Amino acid sequence: MSDLRIALVAEGPTDEIIIESALKAILPSPFKISLLQPERTRSVLGTGWGGVLKWCREFQARGAESLEDDPTMEFFDLIIIHIDADVAGKSYADYGQEIAQAAQQGGWGLLPCSLPCPPPDATVDNMKTVLLSWLGIDKIGNKTVLCIPSKSSEAWLAAAVFPDNRDLSRELECAPNIGDRLAQLPKKLRFKKTIRNYQAHTSTVKAEWSRVRRLCSQAEIFSHSVDAVAAEIACMSACGQT
Repeated sequence: MSDLRIALVAEGPTDEIIIESALKAILPSPFKISLLQPERTRSVLGTGWGGVLKWCREFQARGAESLEDDPTMEFFDLIIIHIDADVAGKSYADYGQEIAQAAQQGGWGLLPCSLPCPPPDATVDNMKTVLLSWLGIDKIGNKTVLCIPSKSSEAWLAAAVFPDNRDLSRELECAPNIGDRLAQLPKKLRFKKTIRNYQAHTSTVKAEWSRVRRLCSQAEIFSHSVDAVAAEIACMSACGQT
């Protein structure tokens, strides 16, 4: 079986590092990731949730009924769309009145849409609705996985790297400022949001993924979703359908 081909749309490069580390723990077979957003060689759409929004709107404009039906996606085995759940606290106006107007005219999912946490699921479900509205589809296809860490992918990183730190582990999926907490750790442990820092802990995230799944419900959901797609691919391959 050849390497799985994975398309990833993410808020930023550090999110990609965490997601790729998780995939190395989840998937039994080798894979290759193509980062569709933000692109490595250009930053036309920008980064952050605004970049994901713009990428989704470009997809919607192409008129495909699903991500799997988009000709630009046909060679991928798995499509992952990432956005952090803390986006539920944002407003379209944060990106300017033009975006706010487009959201109103296009009937995009409402922002802000944050609900009390715990539990994290309610806000995550709202963000799924928002994300689907950006894509212009009612539901995802059988090769697509939505990755929505609560409140951010840094929660997964903290669960893997600092499981015994009570300040970090407290309300891990409901604290809106895990990234700030990582940056405010004692000097020897301090964790700045740089690609180099995140890459230095990829093996830890992979090795401790089972613990991340126990501490972070959305990591568990992501694992099951990826497993389901991988199992279907394996079944099709065994039956000679790929």
